[in-house]
Amino acid sequence: MGLTAGEGGEFKSAPVGSHVARCVGVIDLGTQHEEFQGEKKTVHKVLVKWELPGTPMDDGRPFVASKFYTLSLNEKAALRRDLQAWRAKNFTPEELKAFDLKSLLGKVCMVAIVDKPNGKGTKVAGVMSAPKGVPVPASESPLVWFDIDSWDDQVYAGLSNGIKKIIQESDEAKKRNASFTSSRHQDDVEPEYSEEIPF
Repeated sequence: MGLTAGEGGEFKSAPVGSHVARCVGVIDLGTQHEEFQGEKKTVHKVLVKWELPGTPMDDGRPFVASKFYTLSLNEKAALRRDLQAWRAKNFTPEELKAFDLKSLLGKVCMVAIVDKPNGKGTKVAGVMSAPKGVPVPASESPLVWFDIDSWDDQVYAGLSNGIKKIIQESDEAKKRNASFTSSRHQDDVEPEYSEEIPF
């Protein structure tokens, strides 16, 4: 994939308000099983991350904000809604067919940060296009692209433990792990040699 991963350090919630942002991560979380209000759902999830270059933490590094999406571009999907607000225009049918999430990396936008309902931290409530001419410094964070169907061990190793845990709960990761376990068991079995084979 050719992109460096890095999510080390303690996470701090971004401050409430509208911030100029640059996309620094698109992480495929795979097929997840969720339960909401007693209803079980199987959904493909993705995490989008933004660096807020104009909003530094106490140590001078910029805040990073992120949002989980269901990987869908249908008319009612939150991902499509936010992407269209980011682009400041609707997708054409042709654009929808050709759209690649990887193209978000490095792109500038505005993100609206609000308090979570439970009062514990903040969240990205909306994404919109950035005003023309607004200067945005280059990102300090490395750009991270992780595609679960084209697994890259180096990129995966750089993800935070929390994100790794979510990925490991996906159907794709469980299938991959089962395949590795099966291969190891096969390697442990002593081969049967014919007595005719000279040693």
